This record gives sequence, structure tokens and C-alpha cells, in this order.
Amino acid sequence: MKFLKKLLKYLVVFFVLFIAILYITDTDYLLKAVRTIYLKGHSTAYLEDYKQFENQSIAASSNPQVWPNHANYNLVEETERLKNANTDWGTIAYVIIKNDSVWFENYYDGFDENSKSNSFSMAKSYVSGLLGKAIMEGYIKSLDQPVCDFLPAFCDDKATKMTVGDLSSMASGTNWEEAYYSPLSITTRAYFDDDLAKVMNGLEVVDVPGKTYKYASGDTQMLAMVIEKATGKKLYKYLEESFWKPLGSENDVLWQVDSEDHDLVKAYCCLASNAKDFARFGKLYKDYGKWNGQRLLDSAFVAKSLTPRFEESPQYGYGWWMLTLNGKTFDMMRGHLGQYVIVQPEDNIIIIRLGHQKSPDGTQPFTDDISLYIEEAYKMLSE
Repeated sequence: MKFLKKLLKYLVVFFVLFIAILYITDTDYLLKAVRTIYLKGHSTAYLEDYKQFENQSIAASSNPQVWPNHANYNLVEETERLKNANTDWGTIAYVIIKNDSVWFENYYDGFDENSKSNSFSMAKSYVSGLLGKAIMEGYIKSLDQPVCDFLPAFCDDKATKMTVGDLSSMASGTNWEEAYYSPLSITTRAYFDDDLAKVMNGLEVVDVPGKTYKYASGDTQMLAMVIEKATGKKLYKYLEESFWKPLGSENDVLWQVDSEDHDLVKAYCCLASNAKDFARFGKLYKDYGKWNGQRLLDSAFVAKSLTPRFEESPQYGYGWWMLTLNGKTFDMMRGHLGQYVIVQPEDNIIIIRLGHQKSPDGTQPFTDDISLYIEEAYKMLSE
């Protein structure tokens, strides 16, 4: 009994010291990581993790616009290759929209057409769109306006050259390093820290901005802070009034925030919604900023967004990805673990895939699952 008491005492002391060390070293965010992710058996963020965090609700449209079903709705089954991929990679939603009508849809693993799941980095496309909206409404002068005009932490040395367009096109020159699976990375800290603005303001601009593409979630987070400062509106409210309601969204959406006290959205990720509501933003860009005849975004901004900024990085424009496959160009919203809204404007096709993971093929700009989802959709459409 004495041994057990002594052991318990040592364990308590160790635990208290461990917690103290985390706070002293400013890594106490790891406690939240353990509670919300690691103890639940995950090594990184997952589809329904929004339930573990603070969220702000964005209201559905008061005049929801239901996607019509195509005349050939669900007449064709998935190809065997697509079925296998959906099983192997944990697809929860696969939808093909042709001529603005739902041509095919299927849901898996207990999810349905209204089920919420984490957008991950597809949210970056929305934030870039909100930049275009803020420019259109006169809150921000242009893509060339300095970030320093809004964020005082970036008014020294190289940072003075950083523009809002650099943030949207992933060309900030900061020392942000994208690493999802390291518990000590700034990417992980940003996901769990309860004061996200403090984390962002601690970044350093180490390279001349606007010269080269480097994917960095921190760029989008800084852009969100810029937009909030410029508009005087919380980003979730600005999204609601600018796009979510005007696009006729059928469901409320949740956007994760860092904490109740600071109330800053995780802008680089973490919109919890469903496939067909996500698809609306793809249609908006397909139609160059118009929705049912209403101009929501400037067409020139949309065109620029869907054009690579840097010749050596043809895969990225301003908040959007571009893939050339089989002679066609596909514009894409894209998220961690394989969340995709894929748009082919000439064929008037939108392909949406949401799921638990993507194909494990490494460092190339586009994982192989993306081409599979496109190719199999076109095979189905040709039957």
C-alpha cells in the first residue's frame, strides 16, 4: 500500500511538472491537441473534429436554392475503379454536377447529403474570394495594397513589401513551414492555440515577398486578419452575407475559431459543411462571379484567381488550384485528406469528393486520387 501511495505521489508530481513545463515553454497548446485529436486515435485533424472545438455558426439562406436533379440522375453506377477507391480511401461523398444539375451522387460510411464534415484547406478559396469581395466593395484598394496598412506587426524590413495579393497567392516570404503531423510545428500550434493572432504576428518575413510560390496556411490566416481589419466585420459574418446566403445554401455551416475569447476563425481550414453546399462556390467561380444573374464577385478577379501567378508554379493562382489533365484544365478547391471541389468550365462539370483520406503518393503537387476521381467521372458521363 505504501508503495502504491508513493507511486501515485510521484505520478502526480511528474504530471504537475510536465504541465508546468508546457506552459513555461509556451507549448501548452499540446494539451488541447492531446484532448481533441491524439487521445481519440488520430494523428492529425479529422473530418468531424469540429465537434471538439469552438465554432461560429453561419446561417443558411432564407431562400434556399435546391440543386435540381439532372434528367439522367443516378442512372449510371460508379465504375469498379471508383468503387474501390471510395472504399480504400474512405470517401464519404461523391457528387457529379453536370449543367448545374446533380447528375450523380452517393454517400458512404453513415454520412448523407446534409452531413457536415471538415473542409480543411478548401476554406482558403473562400477567404481568397472574400478578399475579392472586399476589393469590389472598396474596403481594400487592390491586390497590391500592403499588408502593413492593416497589420502593424508586418511593417519592418522585407515585410513592408508584402501585399494582400501575396497572401492570397502563397507568396508572403514568411518563415511558416507546413507540417501537419509534427506536434511541435507552427501548423499544429495554429490549429490548437487559443490565440491565433498572436501566433501569426510572431511570424517573420525572411524572403522578399511576391517573388515565388510557397504553400503556407499562415498566409491565408494573415489574409483573414487583413479582411477583418479592413471591413470591420468578423470573417464568418462576412462570409455569411457575401456568399453563403446569396448562394442559396441549404444548410448552416460552422467555422472553427481559436477560442471563445479571441473569436478568430481558423481561416486556412475548418468550415464544416456538405458536398452540395461546398459545390456552390465552385459554380460561382465557373460562372465568373455571377449567381443566377447577380454579380457577387468581379469577373476580372475570378479570372486572375484561376490563372497561375508564377510560371514556375502553374498549379496555383489566387486561392485556387489548377490541374491540366487529358488536355483539359480543372480548377480546384482542395483540402487535407482529400476534400475536393473540381470544376471544368467548358464541359460545365463540377465533381465533389469528401473523405477520410487521400492516396498516399507523396510530394507531387497533385496526388493520384485527384486524376482518378476526374477520369472515372468522365467515364461514367460517357456511358
